[in-house]
Amino acid sequence: MTQGLPRDPGPVPLSGLLPDELAALMQEMGQKPYRGKQLFEAIHRQGITSLEQVTTLSKSLREALMESSRPVRSLNESANVLSQDGTRKLAYSTHDGKVIETVLIPMESGSYTQCISSQVGCALKCRFCMTGQLGFQRNLTAAEIVDQHALALQYTGERSVRNIVFMGMGEPLLNVDNVVKAIRILTNSLGRDMSGRRITVSTAGVIPGIERLAVEAPVMLAVSLNAPDQAIRERIMPISSRYPLDQLLATLKKWPLRPRQRMTFEYVLLPGVNDSAKNAADLVKLLSNHRAKVNLIPFNPHPGSEYTRPTREQVDRFAAILGAKHMTVTVRQSRGQDIDAACGQLAGAIMGDGELDESEDDE
Repeated sequence: MTQGLPRDPGPVPLSGLLPDELAALMQEMGQKPYRGKQLFEAIHRQGITSLEQVTTLSKSLREALMESSRPVRSLNESANVLSQDGTRKLAYSTHDGKVIETVLIPMESGSYTQCISSQVGCALKCRFCMTGQLGFQRNLTAAEIVDQHALALQYTGERSVRNIVFMGMGEPLLNVDNVVKAIRILTNSLGRDMSGRRITVSTAGVIPGIERLAVEAPVMLAVSLNAPDQAIRERIMPISSRYPLDQLLATLKKWPLRPRQRMTFEYVLLPGVNDSAKNAADLVKLLSNHRAKVNLIPFNPHPGSEYTRPTREQVDRFAAILGAKHMTVTVRQSRGQDIDAACGQLAGAIMGDGELDESEDDE
């Protein structure tokens, strides 16, 4: 059993199986293997939620599948809230009563970016992140990761989900087996057929997971850096004591970047901690040998947090120092703050059901 998964998850939901696994299931049931591909297409391309909707399969086969007690999906929506800026936060309950969150963020292009969770809670205890206050409960299965995307599509209307970012609850690379499998499902040509260039995995620096991802899942990587040196990083991100900054940067140098592509380094600005002019200069020096772009994230306050949000002047000053050294820098525009859906605010405690009245680059 994969570490951190529920002890008795029951049969794997059909949405968590790859085409070859569904083909094997069909063979076990005395069917032709191609029936597995038809089932995969129905689940991931057509978006069915019940086996009765799979018209490409015979009634007898649908009934046999239903009798196997294998569910199609792994999650049930428990609540959703809509921000004033159009950001939607969705809460889903798992079979064992856990609650996870995903966020749909409308983009100026007319599409959505979806922020996906990979764990229930998080074990990293980063001092600026609300999810870390929950502690770690368990990893999500591949089905639970994929179904966040599939079930959210009912709210997108004619707009597409152009980008998926693993920046929700949890550290994706501490659940690398299921994250990789979910990516393989999302990018499979029989289903959603998403480009790996449209999927970004954000990590706090789990070196073994980075090494595996580079080989097993050709996606984009974003590194939650948040400090220009080991001392500050270790103070606000305890994981840095296990994976020191110098070792992390050495690992990232091996990441297979395409021509003209840059590695994204996320930097949460914490007033009085990592936002001084010296911090900015040190960051430039730290990343001088990397094809880097820095995504500055003004800290988003949450109940019980020890930090405050930086002013626009503080953010602009820091960004200007980086820009003066010809470093590519962007400032993330926080979305969904009024519903606790912004970066670092997910905690599996949605505000209520119903609506309130009220970019990732290609390269």
